[in-house]
Amino acid sequence: MNKNKIIFGILLSTLMMTSCVKDLDVKPQDPNTIMAGNLGDDPVYMKQTLGKIYASFILSGQGSNGGDDITASDGNFFTTSRALWNVQEITTDEAICAWGDVGIADLNTQTWSAQNPFLTALYQRLSLSITYANDFIKFTNGNTDPAVVQYNAEARFLRALAYSYSMDLFGNPPFTTDADGVGKFYPKQIERAKLFNYIVSELKSIESKLGEPRFSYPQADKASAWMLLARVYLNAQVYTGTAKWDSCKIYADKVIGSGKYSLATNYRQNFSADNGKTNPEMIFALEQDGVNTQGYVGTTFIIESSSDAVYIRAEDFHGLTSNTNWNGNRARKQFMNVLVDTIATYGNVPVPANDPLFAKSKDKRVFLKMKKSMDIPSASSSGDYGIGVYKFTAKNTDGTQAANYNPAFASTDFPIFRYADAFLMRAEASYRLGNIANAVADINVIRTRAYGNATGNITAAQLNDKFLLDERGREFYYEAQRRTDLVRFGQFTDGTYKWQWKGGTFNGAATSKHLNIFPIPGDEVSANPNIKQNPGY
Repeated sequence: MNKNKIIFGILLSTLMMTSCVKDLDVKPQDPNTIMAGNLGDDPVYMKQTLGKIYASFILSGQGSNGGDDITASDGNFFTTSRALWNVQEITTDEAICAWGDVGIADLNTQTWSAQNPFLTALYQRLSLSITYANDFIKFTNGNTDPAVVQYNAEARFLRALAYSYSMDLFGNPPFTTDADGVGKFYPKQIERAKLFNYIVSELKSIESKLGEPRFSYPQADKASAWMLLARVYLNAQVYTGTAKWDSCKIYADKVIGSGKYSLATNYRQNFSADNGKTNPEMIFALEQDGVNTQGYVGTTFIIESSSDAVYIRAEDFHGLTSNTNWNGNRARKQFMNVLVDTIATYGNVPVPANDPLFAKSKDKRVFLKMKKSMDIPSASSSGDYGIGVYKFTAKNTDGTQAANYNPAFASTDFPIFRYADAFLMRAEASYRLGNIANAVADINVIRTRAYGNATGNITAAQLNDKFLLDERGREFYYEAQRRTDLVRFGQFTDGTYKWQWKGGTFNGAATSKHLNIFPIPGDEVSANPNIKQNPGY
C-alpha cells in the first residue's frame, strides 16, 4: 500500500462544505485529492483513504518539506512511531537518550509532568488517527461491497489499536466514535475499564469481516485482531482490576492454531529490510520502505538514534550513509544483565574488553556493543557511554542491500505483532493459570530459536515472575513493549527493580506508583471541561 502519495481530504471543513453544497456536483480540482463527497466515486479512493489511516501511525503527514498533519517544529520528532518508542523505551532500563531536547530528560528519569511535549504529541497523534478512522467508518457504514466492508473493518481495527495505546498510556482518554457528529464539541472522558470493554467488543465484532491471516500483509487481518485481543487481555488486570488469562490464551491459541505463521529461522530477519512479506513471523507491522515512507521515523529513527561515529557506525552496521550516527539512544547496563547472562558467559569477572560485541553469548538475540563505559556518568551524558544496541538494520538479513534501498531511510518494517509474542503471551497466561508444563513448552519454542538448539531450554523449576519478565525483554527489546511489561509485573515504578538514573539517581530509585499512567496533557485538561486529570499530576 503506497502510503506516501495518498492525499486525505476528509477534514472537518471539507465535510461541512459537502453537506452545505450537496446539490452541486462538487469535484476536487486536483485528481489526486480525495474529498469526502467524492470518496465513493472510485473504489481506489477507498483504499487510498484507508492507507492514510495506516500511515498516520508512522508518518508526520503528506508532502515534501511540509504537509505535517500536526504543526510542530520538527514533524518527524513528534510522530506516533517516535513518541511511542520514546515513552515505552527511554522510561525503562532498555534505553536512555543523550539528547537535550525538552522532555527527553524527564522520560529518562521518570520525572515527567503534564507539559511533556512527547506525551502531548502522542496523545494528539493517537486522537488524530481515531478521528481519521471515525470519518472513514461513518462514510462506509452500510456499504455492502465486500471490499468496502473489509476496509471498514480494518479502519475499526486501527481505531481499536489507537485506543489500546491511549488506554495503556493515559488510562482515561476522551472518547469519540463514528456516531459523533462533525463540528466543535468537547469529547467526554471514558473510564479505563469501560474503554477496555469497548475495544474488546469492537475487535470481536469485526473479526469475521477482516481478511484471513496473511491475506495481504501488512493490512490488518483476523490474526491482527486476535493478537490485539490477546495483548489487551494480557494486561486486563492493569486496565480493569480483573485478570483475563483464559481469554488471553484463547486468542493466542487462535493465532498459533491458524497454521499461517512460523518463527523466522533467523531472529534478525524480524528487524532487517526483508522482514515483511517474505517473513513468516510478522503478523502486523508499520510498513516502511526507502521510497514511499521517507521520514526520520519508525525504524529509521531507531537505527540512526542508536548509531554513533565511533562504536556503532550506521555505515558499517546498518547500511545507511546519509544523515547518520545521531548518537542518542543506548541501553543501561542493568538491561545488559537481562539480555546477557554475563556470569554464565564470563564467570565472576567483568565483561572482557576483547569481546565488545558479546560474541561469547550463546543467546543469538544479543545485538549489543560495549561503548566507552557501561556506566552512564549522568542522565545527560554523551551517547558514547552505556551499552550500544544495533538490533534493527536497514540491510537484508544476509547483509545485502534492500531492493528499495535509500541511503537515508530504512526499508525495515516496525513490528507491532510477531508470532513469537503469541507463544510468550500464551506462556504467561498458562503460568498464571497454573499450567506450568504448557508455559515451559511455549517458552522453550522461543529459546530454541534463540540458542539454535535446546541448550537454552528451561525447566519448570526455573520459571517464575522474574524469568517471564526477563524473557520478554530478551525477545522484544527496542520494540516499544518494555514499559507496558514492567507495569504489568509491578516493576516500572515502585517495584524492587532499579536501573541507572531511574528516579534521577545514579543507582536508581523507586518512583511514585502514579507514574504507571501518564498524565493527560495539561493543554487538554485546560481546554476541555469534561477531562479530569489522572491522579498524582
